[in-house]
Amino acid sequence: MIDRRLAVSVSIGCALFLTALICSVPSYQAADTLPREIADDTFWKMTSEYSEDSGSFRFEYMSNELQFQYVIPRLKESRKPGGVYLGVGPEQNFTYIAALQPKIAFICDIRRQNMIEHLIYKAIFEMSSDRADFLTRLFSRKPTAALNEKSTARQMFQAFRTAAPDAEMFRENLQAIKNRLLKEHRFQLTRTDQESVDFIYKIFFDTENVFGYSASISGGYGATYAELMAATDEQGQARSYLATEENFRTVQDLERRNLIIPVVGDFSGPKTLRSIGRYLKDHGATLTAFYTSNVEQYLFEQGDDWKHFLTNISAFPLDASSVFIRSSHYSFGEQPPRQFNRGRFIQLLSPMAEVVKAFNTGQLTNYEDLIRMSK
Repeated sequence: MIDRRLAVSVSIGCALFLTALICSVPSYQAADTLPREIADDTFWKMTSEYSEDSGSFRFEYMSNELQFQYVIPRLKESRKPGGVYLGVGPEQNFTYIAALQPKIAFICDIRRQNMIEHLIYKAIFEMSSDRADFLTRLFSRKPTAALNEKSTARQMFQAFRTAAPDAEMFRENLQAIKNRLLKEHRFQLTRTDQESVDFIYKIFFDTENVFGYSASISGGYGATYAELMAATDEQGQARSYLATEENFRTVQDLERRNLIIPVVGDFSGPKTLRSIGRYLKDHGATLTAFYTSNVEQYLFEQGDDWKHFLTNISAFPLDASSVFIRSSHYSFGEQPPRQFNRGRFIQLLSPMAEVVKAFNTGQLTNYEDLIRMSK
């Protein structure tokens, strides 16, 4: 017969053991069920239903952040391919996507024209055989020198630099883009959307300095498309989505499988970011990186918009490696605060979970606090 005190002791010991065992087991997380491909009707449904009304912001068809590749080596240090990418703006997203190789990507921008621009890119990516063909279709010009899969981005743009814009090629390319979007994918673009396709694609055709190399690489306001694509990280390694055929194929493959989804949304709005966050939770996925450019600066200048934004971010599934990629005119930390001119940005990284925690505990109250959390 077991002594009562011994029985109680054994019972307590077992309970403590089970408690320790339970505490040592990682919390359950649903398996990642992100799709390998999205059907056309599902893609358009997500684009439409996740979107909010278009807002106002000056339209820019390309980035002016020449240092946007500087953070890529740090981004790749502790992040394996996979996960989810979220970004804002036009073509710089493709470079971050090529570097991070996510399973799915969302582009959220308050401008509907930005969404239309990404649909134009989607069509061109899908139809192109390689980088040279992509540039031929994007700018309606033919290269004046031979190019191959080993050509650098600088060599490619030099081959297009003296090429004359071809009006007939432009008309054919524009019709091919519309056919791809409207007839093959059957996306329900409105008449206004189709007029935006005409307007945006004409910008690429009319741009005169897109292939030039100007003084802006060393600090001026404007940057040409060629400069952005031929730019490098701080070690001199070219990492743009047009730097190598491999980078280009990474983005192209996602576009062909409908896995880069552009939506219209306000970061502080009640719908778009919440919808994306819910989709990730439903699929057991975690947000890998969120490229915000310098949008947060404006949110802090617009009343409580920054609070609504960070409340939206708090609803995302995050882990220790989830990171903001942001652009700023200055930084803190290892170097003293430095003020850059209006057109020059420095790229910074900031752990998303730390930002959310600081916000929820009242330690983040202004834009300077946000930049101080960035390196």
